[in-house]
Amino acid sequence: MPTVGVVIGSKSDAAAMQPALDILQELGIEFDVSVISAHRTPEKARDYGLKAKNRGIEVIIAAAGLSAHLPGVLASWTTVPVIGVPLAAGELRGLDSLYSIVQMPGGVPVACVGIGPGGAKNAGLLAAQILGMKYGPVQSAYEEYRKRLSGE
Repeated sequence: MPTVGVVIGSKSDAAAMQPALDILQELGIEFDVSVISAHRTPEKARDYGLKAKNRGIEVIIAAAGLSAHLPGVLASWTTVPVIGVPLAAGELRGLDSLYSIVQMPGGVPVACVGIGPGGAKNAGLLAAQILGMKYGPVQSAYEEYRKRLSGE
């Protein structure tokens, strides 16, 4: 059963999100990937958010570019933690996405990481930290990852 739901707004976002998938896989975290547009398929976004918890999703990573409504729309339909990944798209190269995600109204939080693939990687790591509070093996895998970063 997946514990992380990774949601991208279009198939073209897949390459930018690969670092998140790589980290989740490296740390042994189950995940699934869905393509859902907040604008083109709003009912699908609603359905995903409403059913996430019952499907065993414990953290959602949602990536979007431009107006970047996807993370906020999903957060509006679930109480599962949502991590937003702003993607570099359009003339503002992701700044519009960043501002859209970090400026959620009070009461509907969305965690936000940096723009692009580095942010995607950090989203996977943040999901691991959240899940590590409940799952010992995830916590251990995350701690081992951090030790490797420091050269220990």
